[in-house]
Formats: sequence, structure tokens, C-alpha cells
Amino acid sequence: MSEKFKAVVIDNQNEKFIREIKEINKSDLKDGNVFVKIDYSSLNYKDSLILNNGGKIVRKFPFVPGIDFSGTVIESGDSKFQKDDNVILTGFRVGESYFGGFAQFAKVDSNFLIKTPKELDNYKAMMLGTAGFTALLCAFAVKAREELLLGEKVKDVLVTGATGGVGSIAVMILSKMGYNVHAVTGKKDKHEYLKNLGAKNILDRKEFDGESKLLEKGIWDGVVDTVGGSALTKIFAQTKPNGIVAACGNAGGIKINTTVMPFIIRGIKLWGIDSSGASISRRVFVWNEASKLIDFEKLKSLTKELSFNELLDTYPKLLKGEFFGRAIVNPNK
Repeated sequence: MSEKFKAVVIDNQNEKFIREIKEINKSDLKDGNVFVKIDYSSLNYKDSLILNNGGKIVRKFPFVPGIDFSGTVIESGDSKFQKDDNVILTGFRVGESYFGGFAQFAKVDSNFLIKTPKELDNYKAMMLGTAGFTALLCAFAVKAREELLLGEKVKDVLVTGATGGVGSIAVMILSKMGYNVHAVTGKKDKHEYLKNLGAKNILDRKEFDGESKLLEKGIWDGVVDTVGGSALTKIFAQTKPNGIVAACGNAGGIKINTTVMPFIIRGIKLWGIDSSGASISRRVFVWNEASKLIDFEKLKSLTKELSFNELLDTYPKLLKGEFFGRAIVNPNK
């Protein structure tokens, strides 16, 4: 690899937050034991928070953000990975505590990597990225109801924040699994978009505002909640006996107001999704299942490929809810 390469660098100098595209040195990559030539990364909500002002996540500056990437091994200090292996990285606080994927090269711990499955390629991997990986984990959590209850079927599944990165891919996956997907959004102009992904029914997010009874009529066998906050109170009350609520986001707030009643009267399960800290064995399983559950042609039609300059123009739109679909970042564009 060359000694100098291009990266997006954020810095916080004298209370002035800076983001720029600049050349950095190979010697700046101090962590890890595997050098990777990055083919693609993706733009996630957390990336946008970090690019905006550090998001109270990044503590050391200057810093290279980007919480995921796919690429090709060029040097390895671990026999598990050989030169020219295609690899995927999501999570493990890369792009938060360790230099991340918005660069042409990265150096990371080999324990953070998995090999790209043969059924995928590095472009498809980042069409999914962290958002897609999280959506897959959520979908398998909902599906677990069938295994936990020894054959009791999942039929109706609610997805909140359905036009977001995680939500939209969750709609696609759950529909592919054969479930009736009920998508929640406040964006009336995105109803056809969600139906095209596989949603059977569209619900206005206002239906989940306001006060809720301790228990309401059970409607949902499973829920993928990407939003958090007060809506969860009503969602818990509407979940059927032994239903599973997979919670993976907090854009709507971190506090929930509930009681133990849905849990002890109906036996519902709140399943927290920590995609960043998922085990390697679980990652390998989920990524190998992706090709069976994702319509990549459809996903490609919803994906925009960005240069670093376009990345810096796009992240504010994602924060404002003005960007839909997937954003894949090409460091060589």
C-alpha cells in the first residue's frame, strides 16, 4: 500500500468542529494487525451524528469516522486472513474509538473481521452495511418466537421507523420470511416506497402517540422497533402473548414508560439488539443468510453511491430525515 492515502478526517480545535478530506499516512493507523484496502463503506445514522459534531461518541481527535466497511486484505498478522481475502467489518467501536471506514485503507484487529461470504461481494455487503446487519439480527429475533414456542407461528409484525436504514431493510427481510409487515411512518409520500419493499399495511406514527392502557388488544406477534421512546409503551400494550419486541434504536428517545404487566400477564419479550457487539459466530451465520433474504436488485435501485465529497453533502439530509434508501461510500470515486 502507498504511504499516503485519502480519508475523511474530523477534528475539534478550540471548540470549532472541522470535517475535511485529506491525505493521511500509513503510520497514522496504529491499531490492529490487519491492513485492508477499503472498497466500500456505508453511511449510517450514527455516522451522521459523528460527522455532525462527534455525536458525544468520538473522544479523541483528529479522527477517521465510518462504522463499517468491506474490502480486501493486503497485509495480515493473523493466519486466519490471507492477502486478497475479501472481508467485512461492522461495529466493535470502529469509527467510534478506532479509525474507521471513511478512508482508502484501514488497519484493524483481526478479531473484528469476517470473510465476505461467497454468495455476496463487497459491494452487496455495504449495500447492507451496519443497517442491514442490524435489520437481519432484528428479523431473526422475531423469528425466534417460532423456535421458543415450539412451532407457534409469527404472522403480523410491526416495524417502526420504517423508512430509515434499518427499518426499510427490516421490512424487506420480514416480508421475504413470509410475515405480514405493518410499517410505521410519518411520511405520507413514502407509502408506495414501503409497499414496494413488501409492507402489507402502512400505519401513521401518530397512532402510537399519547397515553396507553396497561394492556390493549393484542395485535403484533413481533415488533422491530428502530425508534425507542414513548411509542414503545403502546407497542408493549399491543403485543400478543409471547410476542417478541426487538429494540435497536433510540432516535425517538431513551426513556420508556411502562409496567411489568405486558411481561408477566402476556409473557412478551423485549429483545435488545446490540449489533456492534455481536459475536463472530453470530456474524458469520447472519451474513451467510443475507443472500437468501435480500432482494439485491431491488436494494440496488434504492442505493446511492457517494464520493467523500458527496458524503459530506449527504449526512445532514440523513439527520433531517430527508434521505431515503441506502448510501454506499466509494473511497475511490
